[in-house]
Amino acid sequence: MKSIIQFQISESDGGYVAEGIGVPIVTQGDTLDELTANIREAVELYVEDEDLVELGLVKSPSVLVNFELPALAHA
Repeated sequence: MKSIIQFQISESDGGYVAEGIGVPIVTQGDTLDELTANIREAVELYVEDEDLVELGLVKSPSVLVNFELPALAHA
């Protein structure tokens, strides 16, 4: 059972995209604040009326996001 739903965040066309790792959830936002709200909403919709055990999740999973920084330029 997974207790954490994990997302990878990357920049895309002036905004941000969050892709679920091991879960079929993808969302986007123009700002990180908007993206955070969209991730929360997307997760809530994903688990709504679902048996979390069948999804491989514990009763109250937490959400973890990883943000990918652009490659560092060498001096």
